[in-house]
Amino acid sequence: MVSGSRREGAPDRDRPDSGAVTPPEEGTASTPRRPTSHDVARLAGVSQASVSLVFSGKGSKRVSAATEKRVRDAGEQLGYRPQAAARQLRMGRTGLVLLTVPDIRGPLFAQVLAGAHDAAEAHGLTVVASSSWNSRTMTRVLSANQFDGLIICSPNDRQIDELPPFVPTVLIDSDPALSGRNRPVVDLDVAGGMRMAVGHLAALGHHSIGHLRYQRASYSFRSRQAGFEVAARDMRVTELSIPLEETLDPALEAALKLLSDRTPPRAVVCDDDVAATAVYHATAALGMRVPDDVSVVGIDNTNIAGLLLPGLTTVDLHGEELGKLGVDTMAAMLRGETVEPLKQVHTDLVIRKSTRPAR
Repeated sequence: MVSGSRREGAPDRDRPDSGAVTPPEEGTASTPRRPTSHDVARLAGVSQASVSLVFSGKGSKRVSAATEKRVRDAGEQLGYRPQAAARQLRMGRTGLVLLTVPDIRGPLFAQVLAGAHDAAEAHGLTVVASSSWNSRTMTRVLSANQFDGLIICSPNDRQIDELPPFVPTVLIDSDPALSGRNRPVVDLDVAGGMRMAVGHLAALGHHSIGHLRYQRASYSFRSRQAGFEVAARDMRVTELSIPLEETLDPALEAALKLLSDRTPPRAVVCDDDVAATAVYHATAALGMRVPDDVSVVGIDNTNIAGLLLPGLTTVDLHGEELGKLGVDTMAAMLRGETVEPLKQVHTDLVIRKSTRPAR
């Protein structure tokens, strides 16, 4: 039925001849039956063709708004979801997007996934998350046509060099120099965030600071380091590296070493909130206090920042916004729309009680 062709109050031509509205047939107790498009059609009182039009996204000009609402309400009531295989045959797509992150246990990446899943729901897509996949594994999975697109968060250079060219790809928290219309980038201004963190300590009168830095080669951490070096060029800096591990132990060891120096820095900037938490533990172990003896600034603004006592001053990277923009960009690409080659997520400094003026 063409939208607008039916007079108000006239019979709906999408209704089946019987006009009966009946629930789906029951399965057995041991084998509950998945609701079908036929069940949705019967409950909504429309033809099965109308159900197919609505859930294929082709009903806007062929099905009235009232009918579409009735179909979607019936589908929601029954818990109906179109079968992915049937949709792939009909549309050439699965509705699945692969989102890969360096380590799914990382607090920032959990935020990215949350934002991506929310955006995917709005676009009728499903995000499947992977962690620490190498280029060979990604190419093998993508070659099987299981996914319509690929989103890579914080990629390393080798991943980018070996990406399969036949899959729509969005890079998030990646080098803006890699942006292009066929491979857009959602850039995270983490360098600006680091400059704000160091600038905050400088404004408090700190001229000698420590830096706990991760040994990671990705653009995101290179960007952190570049931002730090610019902001701290006129300061006396004691810098220690943390090995590539997602546990607290290496960061704690580095924090203890930093603060056990004969003249320890009175302020410390950390590459993330996990390393900042390690500084809290180290100060407690050494009989020191935050911020009376050491001011601490982190990066990420994860939940832990607000749970620490005192609350951690940190840079909010807006991870959920990063994930959302990545999926929004991918959805536009899959619809055949022209997308901006580069978008940027800005960062903000959240000031809590872990910093104080220098003495």
